[in-house]
Parts: sequence; structure tokens; C-alpha cells
Amino acid sequence: MNGFKAACVTITALACTAALPAVAEAASMPAAATAAASTLRVLPLGDSITWGIGSSTGNSYRAFLSDRLRAEGHAVDMVGSGRNGDMADPDNEGHSGWRIDQIAGIADYTLARYRPNVVTLEIGTNDLGQQYQVPTAPDRLHALLDQITREAPDATVLVGSVIISTSSTEEPLRGPFNAAIPGIVQQEQAAGRHVRYVDMSALTAADLSDALHPNDNGYRKMADAFDAGIQAADNAGWIKPPGTAGRAVRSGIAGKCLDVNAGNTANGTIAQIWGCNATIAQLWSNFPDGTMQALGKCLDATGYGTANGTPVAIWDCHGGSNQQWQPYTGGYRNPASGRCLDDPASSGVDGTQLVLWDCNGGPNQRWTADAA
Repeated sequence: MNGFKAACVTITALACTAALPAVAEAASMPAAATAAASTLRVLPLGDSITWGIGSSTGNSYRAFLSDRLRAEGHAVDMVGSGRNGDMADPDNEGHSGWRIDQIAGIADYTLARYRPNVVTLEIGTNDLGQQYQVPTAPDRLHALLDQITREAPDATVLVGSVIISTSSTEEPLRGPFNAAIPGIVQQEQAAGRHVRYVDMSALTAADLSDALHPNDNGYRKMADAFDAGIQAADNAGWIKPPGTAGRAVRSGIAGKCLDVNAGNTANGTIAQIWGCNATIAQLWSNFPDGTMQALGKCLDATGYGTANGTPVAIWDCHGGSNQQWQPYTGGYRNPASGRCLDDPASSGVDGTQLVLWDCNGGPNQRWTADAA
């Protein structure tokens, strides 16, 4: 269903606001006592507000948020392909002028590359300001959240409402768009995904540097809201230790990498060797639970097989013994079987499916992850 129409076509914007689901109120409440400090790899994702337009330092809400989280005892690493501001860790994925669909276009690679366990998402201002297919903007946001949680199922996603503006183009559209967000978040939560609504309504026109962007005080308020959301998610047990950043895993067979066939995310897609090509099908992360993950799925010995020749594929992560891998003689060993990840007969043919085989230390069982 079109989320924008479902929320707002038959009722006024004021009524929409009054009809917000209870999740909105709950999400805006201060967090309870802080849980044990977590390691946070935070991906600030969004448009020019994430980048920091209007901030005197270029730091956006990111420096305020990072300082708060560190003061609360968390280890914090901001990640992303861009760097802006004078803060010590200015990494972020903020893109000036970008809409929801443009963020969706880079999300898969970004999530696979950085493997955040927290995503702070502030997006939608440009969809409204550019009047880009406004009635379906909530649907695009919902699809983006589906995409993020599919590609990084271990991450907690905090969705900020669009902040106040003084734009005669954008501001009349903001209320109905924001009114749709809590319902979208509820649907994500009902599906078991760690998505939380963050209410940015504390910002007022006095907190703007221009028609669309916050000033430093506005960014401070955004940081407060995201911080409360992170603490509430942590208290709920949502935030898990991050894995390694996504890296190519190179075979001892020259020029070949560990690869997911065609970048397909379907359960049972084969794990294979392929020429190294720096695509998301070759970005692998190791997690503290012993799993190796790509494309939001785990490297899996098919059917819990332990015999020589058991094919290896990707599958939904479930913590089973057939998804455990440990470093062993320059490669990876599945402890349940005692056998290693193996390129059969040292094949150099692209598309050769990997298997379990008795560990022998050969080049077809050597796998070296690139530096993070």
C-alpha cells in the first residue's frame, strides 16, 4: 500500500499527527538506565544534513553524537566513504542533494564494505524539496529500510524524522511524510528487524542556519535524539558487536577470490572461486560468533554435512555448527567437521563451487583477507 496515502489522504495533516502510532511517543522518550557499554561502528547515512551543511565546523550532528556516546563509555567508530568536518573521526555517508532512491543506489556496497552495527538515517528532505514523486516517498523509505536490514541484518537502524524547514516548497509536505514513518517502523519491527523511529521535532525554526539545514544548536538537538535512540536500542539488547569490515578473501590460487555466485542473496547460492573484482559479492566479514558473512548471509556447509566434498553455499545465519569457521593453517576450518574450505582439485576455473575437504595446507585451501 502507498504509505503516504494510507497515512494522510483521508485525514488532515493535523489528524495524521494526532494519529501517530504509540511507537512514536515511546521512541521519543528518554532511554532507561544505560546498558553495558557497546562497541559502536556507526554509519551516518543521508543527505547534506548528514554531511554537515550549516554546521560551523562541518561536523553535523556527528561530533556531538560521538562525544556523547564516548562519554557514556562506548567505543565509537564513524564509518563511510566521505570525510567532512574538523572532528577526529569525520567519516560519513552524507551526500548533498541526494534523495532516498539515490541513497538506495549505494547502500548495498556501503553496508557490505563497512559492516556498521548502527545506522543513523536522515533522508527525505530532497524528495520533498525537489517534489520528486512525493506521494510514494514513504514507500521508497520503506524499501530502503528493507534493503538496509537485508544487507546488514546485524545492524540497528535509527530513522530520523525530517527536520523542520522554512522552505515554502518542502515544509507543507513534511508533516504528512513524517506521519508515515512510525507506521513503517512498526512494520519493520513486526518483521523482527531492529529499526527504531527517532523524533526530530525538538528542532525549531530558530535551530536553522538557512531554509533547510540546522545550525550548531539544531545539530546538537539531532545528536541528543539519535543518542537516546541508540541507548534505548542498546538497553533492548539490539546492538551486537560488529564484524570486521567487508574485505576480499583471496585464494592461494593466483588472481582468485572467495565469491558468491552472481551476487545472489538467495539461500543455497553457491560459494565459488572467481577472478578478484572488488564487487559486493566478494566482500566478506568475520563476526565474533565465528561466522563469515557476505550479502547479509552466512557461509554454510550445506545440510550440516561434514564429509569430504560437502558443498559450501550461503544461507540465512542461524548459529549452527555448519556456519562456524576458524583460522587454520592459512585458511578456514569448520570445527564441526574438522575439514577446511577447499577449492576442489586446485581449480582455476571461475565458478568452481567450494567444498569441505581434509585440511592439507595446499594453496587451494589458503585464504587471505585483505587489510581492512
